[in-house]
Amino acid sequence: MATLSDVARRAGVSPATASRVINGSSKPVTEELRERVLQAVADLEYVPNAHAQLLARSHRGVVGVIVHDVSDPYFSEITRGLQRVATDQGRLLMICNSYRDPERELEYVELLRGHQVAAIILAGSGYHDADFTRLLNGKLAAYEATGGRVAVIGRHEHTGDAVMPDNRGGAELLGRELCRLGHERIGVVAGPRVLTTTTDRLTGLRAALADHDQELPEHRIRYAGFDRDGGAEATAALLDAEPGLTAIAALNDTMAIGALALLRARAVAVPQQVSVFGFDDLPISRDVTPPLTTVRLPLVELGARAMALALDPGAAVARVEKLSAELIRRDSAGPARP
Repeated sequence: MATLSDVARRAGVSPATASRVINGSSKPVTEELRERVLQAVADLEYVPNAHAQLLARSHRGVVGVIVHDVSDPYFSEITRGLQRVATDQGRLLMICNSYRDPERELEYVELLRGHQVAAIILAGSGYHDADFTRLLNGKLAAYEATGGRVAVIGRHEHTGDAVMPDNRGGAELLGRELCRLGHERIGVVAGPRVLTTTTDRLTGLRAALADHDQELPEHRIRYAGFDRDGGAEATAALLDAEPGLTAIAALNDTMAIGALALLRARAVAVPQQVSVFGFDDLPISRDVTPPLTTVRLPLVELGARAMALALDPGAAVARVEKLSAELIRRDSAGPARP
């Protein structure tokens, strides 16, 4: 396989000149030299090293994205938005799954920094971990100091550009709907305790219930993984502890789908006996039986806006965009039974 040195020797130029021509450097090269180098590339069938090109160019073409798990429909939708804007601007995405492991997230930031990516986007909840937050912010600040761009989705702790879903406001919409339908015996299927998204959604739900003189006692909350099995297990635990519940409020749609499956397995009619509510409005939410009442977040738009911020040259101050939530009524929720 031909090397850059082989191309330079055949063209009769220095390796630095050959590199400038091949990598599209802005430094001037005469037309004669350019033609000689390109002819040598053709004659030798030279294939440039993509990583070396990336390091050589002042225009970085790759954007690093760190998500909790791209197989999670929530992050798949966000990634659609990221990809849409990146493609329009001729950028390539390098997607890293942290699987909600803070240590792996720190490792990925270092890896992406080493690859000299144009920007790093962190999508997904932050963690209730002050030491981790301090370490992450330090690594991101070091990356930004070298000219890299950073944007986050759904995180409070980073001071740079951010796109924030209205988790608390959406949960307040959910709480008000529960009260409107007359539900007082409510079980909540929450996500992991360590995630700030879980806290934000619980805070909004509690605030709406408090406005209607209702409390959400801790024994009616079950913390679980943000997945179908977690939703089913948490729902089973809630019903076993308190069979008289009239509503299950799951703090994401995937857990709500698990709740529906558990209720169906126990022959509990939805919504005649127990109403089920979700959060996020994933595409599958309208296709389950019964279709899921949920809180819609503009997931694709979250990704698109974050990518637009990340690829923008930047502003004097950090920009924070908040995207609103909307209640979507479907057939899985109804009035509380007597």
